[in-house]
Parts: sequence; C-alpha cells; structure tokens
Amino acid sequence: MPDRHLLAPRTLDDMLLYAMWQLQTSAGQVVTRVVEGEYGITRRQWRVLALLATHEGVLSSQLAERSGLDRAQTSRALTVLAGKGLVQRTPRPGDRREVLVHLSASGRALYAALLPRVIEINRQLLSALDADEVSALAKSLQRLQEQAERMRLQGRC
Repeated sequence: MPDRHLLAPRTLDDMLLYAMWQLQTSAGQVVTRVVEGEYGITRRQWRVLALLATHEGVLSSQLAERSGLDRAQTSRALTVLAGKGLVQRTPRPGDRREVLVHLSASGRALYAALLPRVIEINRQLLSALDADEVSALAKSLQRLQEQAERMRLQGRC
C-alpha cells in the first residue's frame, strides 16, 4: 500500500475519495460474491432490500434518495426484486399515481439470512483496527460526511 499524502496529494492515489473508492471496490467484491453467488441478487438490489428493511412503506423516490441511486436504477432494482417476490408495491392512499414499497415475507426472510453475512464481512474488515481506531474512524467519517454535506449545499468545489 502506498504512503498516501492526503493533505497534499501529488497523484490520484493520494486523494481521499480515490482511496475510499478503492476500499469500497475491494470490500464490495466480497459482498458481491455473497449476495450474487449465494442469494441471487446484486449488490445494488441488496442495498435497496436492506434499506427497505428499516424504511418500509416509502416511495421509490425516497428510496432512491436514501440509497444514493438515481430513480431509474432504483426502479430497475425494485422491478427485479418484485419479480422475485421480495418486495411489494402498493398504491399510496389518496394518490394512486404513487406507490409505496414494502418487503414481502420472502424479502424479510432473505434480509434476515443475508444481514449476518454482511455484518461478518464488516466485522472482518474492521478487525484490522483496534477499538480506539474504530471509534476514531466512526467519528472521522461522521465529520467528513457533515463537511461533504455542507460543501454540497454551498455548491463549493
């Protein structure tokens, strides 16, 4: 692993967002092997399924925003998940043009089976750090997210 110069980047490899993307790509491949190979859904579909497990009865547009996917990606994921019987779409009372999305019983069962596997991947990844480093990382990620949100709202680059 190269020595990164995060505060004074010299190359793409030194930039925080690129380093985070590399981490996401590497660890994400482990998740992909599990969700696709053992459960027959994509990582994107897993993200939608997992968000629905804790945010049931939302509009697909709200789900898109929460998941970081665009509406078309979210719609495609929901269509596949519905086709597999994992989610249900019901018209919103009072406005039948909008649909609320819920997990089906099969979707909840898949989530219950898959979540411990993904938690274990997360645990294994974090095992490279001690407890104080994990705590510092969590605080740092929160502060970075808050700063990124401020920058987004201000339109700064």
